Amino acid sequence: MKPPPFEYTAPTSIPEVVALLQEHDFEAKILAGGQSLMPLLNMRLARPSILIDVARIPDLDYIRATDGSIAIGAMTRQRSVELADTVRTSHPLLYATTMHIAHPQNRNQGTLGGSIAHADPAAEYPALALLLDAEMRAVGPDGERTITATDFFITYLTTSLEAAEVLTEVRLPLLPPRTGWSIQELTRRHGDYALAGVMATITLDGGGQCTEARLVLFGVGATPIRASNAEQMLIGTKPGQTEFVAAAAKASGDLDEPLSDVHASAEYRRDLARVLTRRALAEATANAAGAA
Repeated sequence: MKPPPFEYTAPTSIPEVVALLQEHDFEAKILAGGQSLMPLLNMRLARPSILIDVARIPDLDYIRATDGSIAIGAMTRQRSVELADTVRTSHPLLYATTMHIAHPQNRNQGTLGGSIAHADPAAEYPALALLLDAEMRAVGPDGERTITATDFFITYLTTSLEAAEVLTEVRLPLLPPRTGWSIQELTRRHGDYALAGVMATITLDGGGQCTEARLVLFGVGATPIRASNAEQMLIGTKPGQTEFVAAAAKASGDLDEPLSDVHASAEYRRDLARVLTRRALAEATANAAGAA
């Protein structure tokens, strides 16, 4: 398979990228890591008239510890996230999420910003962004703006980025003290996208009561999905198996019609979401108790 014809350009600054996006409007595609875009081009599911390669912009490749969060440039390779001491020591959930992504060969080229801007609903980074209420910074003709994860993901492969905007940075908040986390997903083969996945964090007080719960399901809808009603069921409880089962049933029951394709039916994904949610809540709670 070969992609359709396209022009190629490699600007060296963000203003150049914005100008090119303005000029070509929706006919342009930004090439970051290319691990998702290139297969779409080869299958001719995407037909841009021009590819804008942002790999030569040094201002987009960094990992910085900030007050209460980690700021990551959009062109930072996933392998760089994986190897960064700052990530391993201060944000183990980000590190674990990165290790769930595909294979080392893919992470060598794939970028954090590229994955989030691509917005595949079965990908791990968009789910993590929603789980942590991450902030995305974008630059366009009118300057810079910040977009919360809740507002960023619109539908399948679609974000709230305007046609002439480029994602420049993602800020991922650190986990509060006494917080445990879990990532649960089922794939057909190691490195595949998840048929369904769940990320959870649980924060406990000194008496073992849940003060905060966060729960995101991915691979089951057009975007990652925050299970807010299930979260509220856990707050104020001393979570155990009864609470985990009830919250998991609520999370899966609240799903609109889950995705159905050649890999899994909607019914299978709904039940898988229930099982993975129960496991994720149990592990996150156990980890929170250990952290406390």
